[in-house]
Amino acid sequence: MDNQMTLTFLALSENEALARVAVTGFIAQLDPTIDELSEFKTVVSEAVSNAIIHGYEENGKGVVTVHAKREDDIVTVSVMDKGVGIEDVSQAMEPLFTTKSAMERSGMGFTIMDSFSDQLTVMSKWQEGTTVTFMKKFYTVRTAVM
Repeated sequence: MDNQMTLTFLALSENEALARVAVTGFIAQLDPTIDELSEFKTVVSEAVSNAIIHGYEENGKGVVTVHAKREDDIVTVSVMDKGVGIEDVSQAMEPLFTTKSAMERSGMGFTIMDSFSDQLTVMSKWQEGTTVTFMKKFYTVRTAVM
């Protein structure tokens, strides 16, 4: 392992930006392309937002943990909560599925996370929490030019 980081914060919507900035700084040493950076930030945002909105009902009482590790040009990130969990992960991963239809949410974002990641896994236990893990191999500007 080349490097790793762990960030734990209260499940407040304002902390989604904190997670995005921290992970962006963590991957900066890989010299990612603008597209890679943008896609990775989107995946982090979606996973953290789900933990806050769906896992903890935006109550601000639980904590979200983001753990990232870098091995060469591969970054793996896990976003973990101990919230309500997902009753049916397969259903939750369907496009436009949401548990918050009254909030006019357009889904839980798993389709987006999957399309911007090289690998995505969702592990959840009802009433115990959820862990979303995604992996991406970065093709830096230096690598693309060589």
